Amino acid sequence: MPQAAAARPAWQQARDQRLLQRLHGMSERLPRTRDYQVEGLLKRVVGLTLEASGCHIPIGGRCAVETAHGGELEAEVVGFAGDRSYLMATGDMRGLLPNLRVRPLSEGLQVPVGDALLGRVIDDEGRPLDSKQPLRLTDRVPLIAAPLNPMERAAITEPLDVGVRAINSLLTVGRGQRIGLFAGSGVGKSTLLGMMTRYTSAEVIVVGLIGERGREVRDFIERTLGAEGMRRAVVVAAPADRPPLARIHAAWRATAIAEYFRDRGRQVLLLMDSLTRFAHAQREIGLAVGEPPATRGYTPSVFARLPQLIERAGNGKDNGGSITGFYTVLVEGDDNQEPIADASRAILDGHIVLSRDIAESGMYPAIDVEASVSRVAKDIISTEHHQWSQVMRSLLGAHRSHRDLISIGAYQSGSNPTVDTAIALWPRIEALLKQDIHEAADYAGSINKLGQLIRAAKKPDAQAQTVPGMAEESRS
Repeated sequence: MPQAAAARPAWQQARDQRLLQRLHGMSERLPRTRDYQVEGLLKRVVGLTLEASGCHIPIGGRCAVETAHGGELEAEVVGFAGDRSYLMATGDMRGLLPNLRVRPLSEGLQVPVGDALLGRVIDDEGRPLDSKQPLRLTDRVPLIAAPLNPMERAAITEPLDVGVRAINSLLTVGRGQRIGLFAGSGVGKSTLLGMMTRYTSAEVIVVGLIGERGREVRDFIERTLGAEGMRRAVVVAAPADRPPLARIHAAWRATAIAEYFRDRGRQVLLLMDSLTRFAHAQREIGLAVGEPPATRGYTPSVFARLPQLIERAGNGKDNGGSITGFYTVLVEGDDNQEPIADASRAILDGHIVLSRDIAESGMYPAIDVEASVSRVAKDIISTEHHQWSQVMRSLLGAHRSHRDLISIGAYQSGSNPTVDTAIALWPRIEALLKQDIHEAADYAGSINKLGQLIRAAKKPDAQAQTVPGMAEESRS
């Protein structure tokens, strides 16, 4: 072989050498070339679902669909059957025609983040809604981050001051806790969230307004949240008229922003209003792609998505930041056993129930302390504080069970010492539970007020106390 190669003409040897050098150069560049894209065609649109053929995009992948006007509509792959991919659009679907190109997008959805978000209102795609200067954000985090190793999460050991006396004293919330706010319509849910954003000790507040009325977005920001609360807050809004995928993305985006601040050592308060609207959006997607309905029309994917969203909140690693999450749950017909409420209660670290009866009596915030629970409170408060809260619950329970007799004046004093004490101290109990929306109640002051009330209840003459306003209440 060497003799044969040597016998070849010099020009052939030079040609072969040039070919080898060219191949070597091509092989050097090959790893740096972009993967080729397999584009598909839009074949069918039924309701909210787009069907495309020829696409090679995994579940959760993003693509751009051509429109008749020369623009592009972003969509996400939510299912497939055979060679057909099911897409869900994130925007308005007007302008779609058969056989339009469907182009895969190589990068996963990233969320621009940074301190410049504080004080701003953005939509589900991160676009400013507040008519202020454009956002200049250099950091990026994935829309759906990998879950934390549960063994690496820091334990919940410290209370978080939420600025609401009834919660601080009787339903103490820990830093990193996830808690549900169960309420029907019109019982003060948004007002309570606004109080927490203004008066909490958290460093950063992230608010996700998911599927609410468009009118309520500005109303919540200007009236409920206010300038004081907005200074350290980020609001992500996706009103009810946005597509279901956009509403889901808004919830993921709010959580991703909260994770960014947590991972930088900040104490974050995440308010998601509402978890029910998130579930409704997922149900719309599931039904659109043919998923069978289960409990009350909710598809199985709804109950899989809820823990995926909620579990992203909580404490980070030791000596790091935390996300304390409040997730509102709209109970249909004031039924606290409806499917989303029941599923959420099993995932969350506690729940606060707002009662329509209490709201109609004029007591705000309308927190039903007996029906509410904080599952971590016992681990983060003192033994004395825990005993005080138990005594308060017994007084509230005794008064509630005899409320009808008390209201008509049929209760006989002396028949039940606990009820007698509850009646004597009822104005002070109401004063503890009531709070004006412009009144801040810090954690230490809330505990001190609870302690004063319980010490008054334990006095031998507590049942015989003459409390201003008691006679009028009995006659009413």
